[in-house]
Order: sequence, then structure tokens, then C-alpha cells
Amino acid sequence: MPHLAVENLSSAYAQQQVLRNITLSVERGEVISLIGPSGSGKSTLLRVLMGLLPPTAGRVVLDDAPLDYASKQNVRDARDKMAIVFQQYNLFQNMDVLSNVTVAPIKIKKRPREQVETEAKELLRRVGLADKHHSYPDELSGGQQQRVAIARALALRPELLLLDEITAALDPELVNEVLDTVRTLAGEGITMLLVSHEMAFVREVSTRVVMMDKGQIVETGTPAQIFGNAQEARTRDFVGKILRHH
Repeated sequence: MPHLAVENLSSAYAQQQVLRNITLSVERGEVISLIGPSGSGKSTLLRVLMGLLPPTAGRVVLDDAPLDYASKQNVRDARDKMAIVFQQYNLFQNMDVLSNVTVAPIKIKKRPREQVETEAKELLRRVGLADKHHSYPDELSGGQQQRVAIARALALRPELLLLDEITAALDPELVNEVLDTVRTLAGEGITMLLVSHEMAFVREVSTRVVMMDKGQIVETGTPAQIFGNAQEARTRDFVGKILRHH
């Protein structure tokens, strides 16, 4: 059984169809990248999976259990297994880095503070911020804040990490420090579903790449297939344009 199975998933809001019949399976330890033009439904797919936007049709199965997005308890249970990092860091400005990372596991998961803090310090070390425990967000660069956001998501011990354009708001020189963190996580076998325009990075870390356009999946393949031997003209067109600009 795949870790995550998405079957004929559709979503609409304000009378507009945003996702159409998305079918996708994700195995444990896979890194799947969603690529495609802006407005193609990539970020919407992550939000629907997290229960932030309602699906209008189809189903999602996580660890062999179908998700019922109409059930608040079911969505809460799903969020015990999934965490999302957005392009805006959304850190609590009035809390230091350590508190930002520990607040959810302590307050929501009711886990013991000492254990959570020990884990959080190790996570911050892993994302290269061991010396920033007591810094506040406004004392950090954008890249550092994004790495705090990744550590905060990991502190929830997710089985599945969703990354939505996490480098989009960063200055170019800060992009690499965040991508290095994701490379490390990929090497540790964390299952990830990520949306990114960083094509060289997508090519390097992904086990599979999913090309989306107009709310649909156009093509799925290995990075070598998608970037070097795409079957669909739409994929070739998109990849060709992107690679010419890099």
C-alpha cells in the first residue's frame, strides 16, 4: 500500500474548478515534486491534503485509512501525520526560536516540555541553527526564519512533510541554505511532497516529478524523464521555458 493515495481528487471554490481528478500515489521515503505554471493547482493540492480547503470529489487514503475531510476529528488525526511549511514563515514574532518550535508539541500534542525541548534543540542543530535558540524572528534572515519553520514542522514528528514554495519569498543567496536543509531531510528518508520552481533542485532531490497544468496532472515521471524525455508537449514546453531562464 502506498503511504498516501490520492484518487480522482477535485476541488472548487467560488464556482471555479481548481483541481480536476487528481490521482497520485506516494510511497514511504519518496520525494515528489509538483511543478507547473502558477495557478496550475499545485499549492491547492497541498492545502486540500491538509484539510485547509475542502475537496469536492474523490478520496485521499493515508496509511491505508481513508480521510474524511468533513470530520474535524479525522482531519486532526491526519494532521498528526502531516505537516506543511508555507512560503511565508508565519513565525510567532513574540516568541524566541526555541519557543516557536516547541509550542505546538507542548500545547497541542501535550508532550512533556523537557523532552520536546531536547528534540527541538536537535532539530535546530540539524537545520543549522544551533546557536539561535534564544533569537527572535526579527533578528533572523529570511532563510533562517524558513529553516525555523521547517524545524517547527518536524517537531510535530510528521510522517509526511508538505513544502509549498518554501524558497519563493527568499533572496537568491538565501535559497541554498533552505534547499540544503531539504536535501538533508531527503537523505534521511522523510516522505515529502514539495512545490518548487527551483528546477535544478527538483531534478536533484526528487524520486518523481509531477507536472500540473489547469488543475490536472499532465505527466508523472522520474526527473530524467520529465527533464530529458517528456512525453507530453505541455511538459516539454514548460520545462524548456524554465530551463532557458536558469
